Amino acid sequence: MEDGRLPSLLSAARELRDRYKSRTVSYSRKVFIPLTNLCRDYCGYCTFRRDPGQPGAHTMTPDEVLAVARAGEGLACTEALFSLGDKPELVFPEMRQSLQRLGYRSTLHYLEAMCDLVLRETNLLPHPNAGLLSGEWIARLAQVAPSMGLMLETTNASLLGPGAAHDKAPDKHPGRRLRTLEEAGKRSVPFTTGLLIGIGETPEDRVDTLLAIREMQRRYGNIQEVIIQNFRAKPGIPMHAWPEPTMGMMQRTLAVARLLMPEMNLQAPPNLSAPSYEELLDAGMNDWGGISPLTPDFINPERPWPHLVELRARTEGKGYRLRRRLPVYPQFVAPFLNHNSLLADKVRKLADEEGYARGVA
Repeated sequence: MEDGRLPSLLSAARELRDRYKSRTVSYSRKVFIPLTNLCRDYCGYCTFRRDPGQPGAHTMTPDEVLAVARAGEGLACTEALFSLGDKPELVFPEMRQSLQRLGYRSTLHYLEAMCDLVLRETNLLPHPNAGLLSGEWIARLAQVAPSMGLMLETTNASLLGPGAAHDKAPDKHPGRRLRTLEEAGKRSVPFTTGLLIGIGETPEDRVDTLLAIREMQRRYGNIQEVIIQNFRAKPGIPMHAWPEPTMGMMQRTLAVARLLMPEMNLQAPPNLSAPSYEELLDAGMNDWGGISPLTPDFINPERPWPHLVELRARTEGKGYRLRRRLPVYPQFVAPFLNHNSLLADKVRKLADEEGYARGVA
């Protein structure tokens, strides 16, 4: 699409956003818990992952997990975002040894236990981004987390080829990731997914990826949000000289997503589009994602979160109301209201009558 047509596209997207989402833009107050940065995948854009023995390689202990969660609780956070490498014990004996010392059979068993620990000991709700998951594991994690996520990123399987973004990253195969989304859908688990743009895909690929997500939502109705995330180049990664998406590319992708999925919650991380992130509001998005007053973005550590006072001012400056949500979106809170479990009790305690987070805005 030519740039000259962008204003009309954005206008149509804003109209749909205002119709289906009113003038409310949400965010989640969170802590970021990087449970382990050991990972068996080698994505060309990633600075998070480590091999055992590399500087910064670390698997958090239960005490470390709980310390971060309690500190976040003291700052009125309600989300514990768990990020971790995909099944590192399958390739690293060091990770198997670490898990054995901790008393767990696998990284997913350890994640499950740490979600349960945070759920029991704090008022934070876990939201795990755990990589590829079987239906059994989705069901297990759904007992200790009200929502979870997996970025589809792209449906372009050619990015698995030599020298491409997902070379040496077999867990990024689109078919495998779609299978995880489908397993979550079959179990009606509130699920977050999205696109990573600027990693070698074409505009047509972005539309194909959005259509794949739309089809999953049509079939199962459990996708609570779609993230449009932009690649950022960093020193030391294979894609360090790769061109970054422009604001226009971000706006166009968000607007097309809104046109294809008018009722969907659309998120774009503000720290990855600073200093002018408020321009993303012109493209039909309605959520800023998780913002932490405590922990950095461990995936993009060079991109600090905006201060919440600034985020509110910029959001209101565009004519929108900023509201704090839980990791599970308001429209997915209702099923928890009639359940009898610790997780349901916590969701009921933290949610207001509209399904947003109680207390501090």
